[in-house]
Amino acid sequence: MSIEQLLEKRERLLGPNNPLFYDEPLHLVKGEGVWVTDADGRRYLDCYNNVPCVGHCHPRVVDAICRQAGELNTHTRYVHVNILTYAEKLLATFDPTLNRMMLGCTGSEANDIAMRMAKLWTGGEGIICTNATYHGNTDLVMRLSSLFGPTDDQTGTIEMVPWPDSYRALNGLKGEALTDAYVAEIDRAIERFSQAGVKLAGMLVCPIYANEGLPNIPDGYLARAVAAVRAAGGVFIADEVQSGFGRTGRLWGHEGQGVVPDILTLGKPMANGHPVSAVVARGELIDHFRSNVMYFNTFGGNPVSCAAALAVLEVIEEEGLVANAESVGRHVLEGFNALKARHDLIGDVRGKGLFFGMDLVLDRDRKTPAPKETSRVVNEMRRRGVIMSSIGEHGNVLKMRPPLPFSKANADQLIGTLDDVLGDL
Repeated sequence: MSIEQLLEKRERLLGPNNPLFYDEPLHLVKGEGVWVTDADGRRYLDCYNNVPCVGHCHPRVVDAICRQAGELNTHTRYVHVNILTYAEKLLATFDPTLNRMMLGCTGSEANDIAMRMAKLWTGGEGIICTNATYHGNTDLVMRLSSLFGPTDDQTGTIEMVPWPDSYRALNGLKGEALTDAYVAEIDRAIERFSQAGVKLAGMLVCPIYANEGLPNIPDGYLARAVAAVRAAGGVFIADEVQSGFGRTGRLWGHEGQGVVPDILTLGKPMANGHPVSAVVARGELIDHFRSNVMYFNTFGGNPVSCAAALAVLEVIEEEGLVANAESVGRHVLEGFNALKARHDLIGDVRGKGLFFGMDLVLDRDRKTPAPKETSRVVNEMRRRGVIMSSIGEHGNVLKMRPPLPFSKANADQLIGTLDDVLGDL
């Protein structure tokens, strides 16, 4: 069938407004490493999909899935060694205080459970998040997810604070004064809860603020924000669904921020595309939750998912993919900064490991967002064989997070193609 026929059938069977990337949607049929192939046999360099974090169809992960699926797959109300082997290996990568885990299927589920856990532990209901974020699509979590449209929280239990941006800085401040200003927003949110008689449960943020546009976080901000939340009786939930598993050149996104979460959530790249997620937390929080809530997930922690997730951890370690993310990431940032010197459309470049944001502007002095131009760049890159997307409060940040085996040769193709597109634009 033609792409037009497929799209007609898609809408007829699935309904309208199912989001698709690009003005000319891609019909992908195959993936290998950092490459995807469409139905016409054309290959594209994948600079967007962090779900297949160790590379599309990694043979080690495929083999683990096939072997376990050929033996047994059932839920966790039977004893199986896979979940224990995986839990032991995963938990060993965290601070020793993070010594329990629960498995689910999606990042949305993980964030939902984390919020329920925080509320039960603290006896509070109030949750602090940012004003331009996304944490999932359950009813509870969607109330926080303002990035893709207005939320409709009628409960009075959510306070949204400005995300910490050093580029379009709050009140034009810099340095410690900027950190002070953003922390003051946390303090004000806590005070508003107090005045409304709402007890604070905690704060849920991505430790690298990925959906907000991957900003350069003001020095010391997150540690001070977390300290304020804890002083008010709340807990810190780190949404590591995008930032985890080596993405930032460290194994976990919160590392280097000067703070250890009370609870953290994992998803997307956890099993290289097999649906699995996790909540990792201080033992007493999970023990308290388990003692008071009958939580059961039919597919969470099944033997096949755990086999896939274990293979991913082993591949990351054995292939040195965290170090690769750090070194290739530096190479990409050097190239992007060289592009910034040549193209006025680039207002700001930022990145951590193999996660990049490029803020496109109409005017560098005014830092005027350029969402239409951003969309044009994304679509033209797709036409030239490189796939990426956009994100951010204004929809003007190019978002790139390629699979972790991304090489310097791949990086040079990305940089060169982007240079050509920006020049033509």
